[in-house]
Amino acid sequence: MSDRVSVAKTYKLYIGGKFPRSESGRTYPVTDSAGGFLANASHASRKDVRDAVSAARKAFGGWSGATAYNRGQVLYRVAEVLEGRRAQFAAEVSACEGVPAGEASALVDAAIDRWVWYAGWTDKVASVLGAANPVAGPYFSFTVPEPTGVVGVLAPQSSSLLGLVSVLAPVLATGCTAVVVSSGDRPLPAITLSEVLATSDVPAGAANILTGRADELGPWLASHADVNALDPTGASADVRVDLARAASGTVQRVLRVPDGEPDWTARPDITRLRRYLEAKTVWHPKGT
Repeated sequence: MSDRVSVAKTYKLYIGGKFPRSESGRTYPVTDSAGGFLANASHASRKDVRDAVSAARKAFGGWSGATAYNRGQVLYRVAEVLEGRRAQFAAEVSACEGVPAGEASALVDAAIDRWVWYAGWTDKVASVLGAANPVAGPYFSFTVPEPTGVVGVLAPQSSSLLGLVSVLAPVLATGCTAVVVSSGDRPLPAITLSEVLATSDVPAGAANILTGRADELGPWLASHADVNALDPTGASADVRVDLARAASGTVQRVLRVPDGEPDWTARPDITRLRRYLEAKTVWHPKGT
């Protein structure tokens, strides 16, 4: 009979490539679908939101300036590492969402495939959304998509991994950086995904993941003057109106999302990629 005491895991935030505790010192209990205790997760504060936005802004220049091919390789690497931890993710999804092991494994497989899908779009989206414009004059005119900047994301509440990947991957694929508030009740897959991101060549600060309550942290994220776009998917329907109002002064784009959560298992399209890109038109005189 072994008398070894197992190593208890401390669940932390992911900000700027590091794993700090919340500066507030707050935690909250995470339970499984049957109400059984799973862990104590850090409860992010307003200052943690500010720190995450600062880290995302600092990382934006390098990440957006990387070649599209390089970004695709980095996102593909995320899928590789996630594949290697497939069993852990399946166990966490099963516990958090209360689904059978087989269904949890299928959801993890879908999340891995979603990373690969968006990785493949990084060097193609410019061709699809850009254009050579016909003009009357001795000029070339090109429209090219550029990343919006720092994106605040309130992750889906019920889909702890696949939904999270579906809202985070397109942000990174476009060259934007992200501050994500994970599912409040089901944060463990998001915390484990943070560890994957930290070991997958994703630059520090490009993706930041906070655990806590979307309805509490969302208003601070929406009203932050250095956030350029907001995805309010994980907020309750009545709070989304307040978020849009808070964001109206500084945020360039607030994504319009339907009430309730979409079917994350459905085939994705480039809608979310399009939402995080701005069109820049360049004029150049023709040579003689």
